[in-house]
Amino acid sequence: MTVRNPAVTSVSAFFPCYNDEHSIAGMVRDASAALADAVDDFEIIVIDDGSTDGSLDVLRALAEEVVELRILAHPVNRGYGGALQSGFAAATKQWVFYTDGDAQYDASEVVRCIDAALDDVDIVQGYKIGRGDEWYRRIIGRAYHHAVKLLFGLSVRDTDCDFRLIRSSMMDRIALTSTSGVICVELMHSLNQLDARFVEVGVSHHWRPYGRSQFFRLPRIARSAQQLFALWWRVRVVPSARSHVGAPGA
Repeated sequence: MTVRNPAVTSVSAFFPCYNDEHSIAGMVRDASAALADAVDDFEIIVIDDGSTDGSLDVLRALAEEVVELRILAHPVNRGYGGALQSGFAAATKQWVFYTDGDAQYDASEVVRCIDAALDDVDIVQGYKIGRGDEWYRRIIGRAYHHAVKLLFGLSVRDTDCDFRLIRSSMMDRIALTSTSGVICVELMHSLNQLDARFVEVGVSHHWRPYGRSQFFRLPRIARSAQQLFALWWRVRVVPSARSHVGAPGA
């Protein structure tokens, strides 16, 4: 086949999955079809993060149809960050792509990222074209984005858009620790610290077709807030304090 973009020769695509039995098969099929037309070499990894529905059964049946599919099953839920950590660790190809398994993003649009991943690019970061959510989630989402942009010095236009294609060699240089959705901020900040080269592309964002978000629940919000504060303190406050202590005349 003719490679769509010579700068992208192989892709590991992964999806965190938690109780996504009604959407995950479509995500895998869409990604498989898109990648088959774009690159010679790819794999698809789904991290089942302790699902309590039929997600794992769906995936096991799907593995007989999609030969590129690998399943990683967490025996207990490790949180969104834990699922992403497993996905990045399992990826073996030149580029690694991920998005959520709940079908709010269109997995076939991975080709938009592939087209934008030129030789001088390290990360293709998606941004939502509209947002298919309730009004209060849109407001909270924008407030969160502006807060983390200010706190962590991030320049991307949509920090919480989980639709990314990243050069694997960049991921080899960072260690992620967050177990909640704060991992996205940690990821972006870590890549910024490496002077990674970003390009941004617009991607579709749809109303969640099945289930409900796990984030908008008080215990998870509290844990995320705690991790966000701890991350800010560790990567922004402590280094700044050390630089002042070590400065001439301090």
